[in-house]
Amino acid sequence: MVKRPRVVVVGGGPAGIFAALKLAKYAQVTLLEKSKNIGGSGLYSDGKINFHPQIGGDISDFVSMDEAWMIVRELEKIFKEFGVEGEYPSDQIEMLLRKATSSDIKFIPAKLAHVGSDCLPDLMKKFQKRLEDDGVEIKFQESVVDLRCEREKVAAVITKNGEVPCDFVLLCPGRSGSFWLREMAEKHNFTFRHNYIDIGVRVEFSSKVMDEITIDNKIWDPKFHIITPSYDGFVRTFCSNPRGFVTKEAYGKGLLGVNGHAMKNIHSENSNFALLNRVNLTHPQEDTTQYGESIVKLANILGGGKPLLQRLGDLRKHKRSHWESIKKSNIVPTLKDVTPGDLSMVLPHRIVVNIIEALEMLDKVMPGVASNSTLLYAPEVKFYSMRVNVDSNLKTNLDNLYVAGDGAGLSRGINGAAETGMLAAFGIIEKIKGE
Repeated sequence: MVKRPRVVVVGGGPAGIFAALKLAKYAQVTLLEKSKNIGGSGLYSDGKINFHPQIGGDISDFVSMDEAWMIVRELEKIFKEFGVEGEYPSDQIEMLLRKATSSDIKFIPAKLAHVGSDCLPDLMKKFQKRLEDDGVEIKFQESVVDLRCEREKVAAVITKNGEVPCDFVLLCPGRSGSFWLREMAEKHNFTFRHNYIDIGVRVEFSSKVMDEITIDNKIWDPKFHIITPSYDGFVRTFCSNPRGFVTKEAYGKGLLGVNGHAMKNIHSENSNFALLNRVNLTHPQEDTTQYGESIVKLANILGGGKPLLQRLGDLRKHKRSHWESIKKSNIVPTLKDVTPGDLSMVLPHRIVVNIIEALEMLDKVMPGVASNSTLLYAPEVKFYSMRVNVDSNLKTNLDNLYVAGDGAGLSRGINGAAETGMLAAFGIIEKIKGE
């Protein structure tokens, strides 16, 4: 019997799961996951999957658009096997496109599936069973501390419990693992560059403001791209949660921010989305990760270890919010373990202006979203600001080392991470077949 190549996949988030599903037929696969479950940070989201190659990253950065759509269709096929089906938006989408265009906003329509945070754990159990049935060895609570490299190849993955020998390695530690991945890149000389970073707020408002788009027209996660008038800033909506909840999110290194989720069977009176401002830095400070960390640290200091919350009306008036002013709002916050404060003490002036202007532009598409009662939570920072240099198969400059997902700066969400995981798996399979 021919011995099958050994592939170690680090990280059991969407990238690692979908890579392992594809690799299992061709290799002896070991999946190392530092927590007790597979799913990664996606397990703690509300499970919205956009079936579009240019949402959640852009897979066409690495392959042709035709190949990108083939990967998206494969992603959709796998989810369908697990009972998750995408829906096309209603016929009213043309009306929303016209409204957005007339407001100088780009709207990206896409087929979308919504799992719901309450249903995600059961879905992940189904994925785990499929992986195990396919022969994938999953090791939980297995923190990877280092790589052992020999002659510009990875010979073994080092965990707290010992070494795992390998012929190929796929690193996809997720967004929370981006700091660790950078340490590995610097230590073992696989090259990377500084990527942009997204810095912004979580916006919460009455669900009635968004119901026509999300509930009536089944556009569960509308993607709006905005260029603001004062600074030509690029601002986008991300991770919309109809009738959802705002949550806290640990970024690692003791840093705390905010996020949001929605459930299938439990609803609030509010909806929320992230409003993210893209930041690029140039000489002499190009390290966007360090820049983002400094903003989160400042927010955590001013919030006394809690996220900050401010009414939009107070931000416009250059006033700090207090619980008294929050209570005057028509919106009751779904996340109460926060500190009312002044976001302009944390976010740079340019970002504050971009956020206010973007909301006022969005108000023409979703009347009421820029009301004085709208609540803004901060910070929400997306740390995919290091981008590992890879080829079209997501291989690094080390001969047998591949990367995928948000932590490597190659995607921005569940579907994008899963797509890059499959693309890296295809690259490894191609190399296995050629050997």
